[in-house]
Amino acid sequence: MRRWWLALPAFFFAACSSDSTGPGRTPEAPDELTSTTLDGAVALTWSDNPFQSDPDIFEAYAVHSASYDLDADQCGSWRLEGTTVAPEFVVGALTNGVPRCFYVSAVSIDGLESESSPLTHDTPRPDARNVAIFARQQQDAGAGFRFWEDLNGDGNVQRAELGRVVAGSSVAADFTVERDVSGALFLTPAVAGVEVALYGNAPVEDLTSITVAPDAGYDPAGIEALPGWGYVFQIDDGGAFFSYGAVRVTHVGQNLLILDWAYQTDPGNPELRVAGRN
Repeated sequence: MRRWWLALPAFFFAACSSDSTGPGRTPEAPDELTSTTLDGAVALTWSDNPFQSDPDIFEAYAVHSASYDLDADQCGSWRLEGTTVAPEFVVGALTNGVPRCFYVSAVSIDGLESESSPLTHDTPRPDARNVAIFARQQQDAGAGFRFWEDLNGDGNVQRAELGRVVAGSSVAADFTVERDVSGALFLTPAVAGVEVALYGNAPVEDLTSITVAPDAGYDPAGIEALPGWGYVFQIDDGGAFFSYGAVRVTHVGQNLLILDWAYQTDPGNPELRVAGRN
């Protein structure tokens, strides 16, 4: 039976320890580790093979994180985020746009820690749910959307500057919702430098399923908005790197659609994969 226990003494957690001397057996390391990007947090899930292979010696999982240099592909100094008996954990209180590395290890009832799981890295991003945008042919007001507009000109992202619903005719809009003669609604880039790509070839389960910006396939023309499908916008605002925004359409009506959106505040970061402009 799995022990529902959450706090382990600090000496259990020497990072990546593989010392199997002394009493007991060292548990297996988790075979897989995946992450889901959240707003100010990262959700981690991993394979439960350490518990499944030897439940009698299993005590808990230890979740570790470190800073991450995206350009050098290098993790910094590790720290313990917490422990859990379930093969999942949400690392909270993170700064949006700041990448971090993660790994998970298993700890036995004798205090022996496994090797690390595979490493993963992720970057929290702001997101929001259930934003309604009108078709511009229905009404101009509320027919445009801007992922980030630097209203105070300080170059820094503030919450009030993110996810702004604007007029379809506004020069501030990244994209507008357009209705064609058949009644279909399209997500259409509104200004030069903004292009859109379909995310994958099937509907996505959730906004958080849109994890990495595509390398190619962007187009300045509009793409039909379909419920459940994901779309990624590549934005060239004149800086050294592209920025990326993502949307998942949840509802398409005659005059408006509803979408969830996310924006990566770290320019050039594929966690929302191209590194910069051509």
